[in-house]
Amino acid sequence: MRVSLFCIFKLLKSFVPKRSKKVKRNLENTSKNHRVISIYEWAEAIIAALIIVTLFFSAFFRVAEVYGTSMIPNLYSGDRILLTGIYTKPTNGDVVVIAPNGSEEIPLVKRVIATENQTVDIDRASGKVSVDGVELDETRYIGNNRTDQQSDLQFPLTVPSGHVFVLGDNRSVSKDSRSADIGFIDQKNIIGKALFIIFPFDRIGGIAS
Repeated sequence: MRVSLFCIFKLLKSFVPKRSKKVKRNLENTSKNHRVISIYEWAEAIIAALIIVTLFFSAFFRVAEVYGTSMIPNLYSGDRILLTGIYTKPTNGDVVVIAPNGSEEIPLVKRVIATENQTVDIDRASGKVSVDGVELDETRYIGNNRTDQQSDLQFPLTVPSGHVFVLGDNRSVSKDSRSADIGFIDQKNIIGKALFIIFPFDRIGGIAS
């Protein structure tokens, strides 16, 4: 009598123990638990990474907002700029953010023109700025290369140790180191050096120096 393959298969299958419903439920629950644990592990990793990035950003960078028109045409009111939080030695041409003093309510954004022990001069006739007897070429950041606004200080001036002399790029309206109200800026009051414009998005990019 011939035995079909189907019969043999059914016979072998009868010897394989069937999983109970309870075992099936346990396996399903175990699988679900593994998925939940995996999701939690991913969430923890993402949160840890965000914390590390935030701490790193806070330690090395800051964001500041520009107020007013004193840095036009390079910076406009409302621009958000990225600063380096580690800034120990100002350099001529740097754009810096300065903590407000007694006469100012908001941080100042200005350009470093001269650093400690340098002598700065402004020729009122030509509108040219000189540092240590060398006339500056400022066409990179001010179009007409002139400093027209009158000052209530007498030039030339030597920058004291630990201070800088700053000007706004929009020379005709900027209130800066030419004013006795502001004068030389103590380096301790410099919050950081401006690196990039990060907002608005259509103005993202570097800052002329």
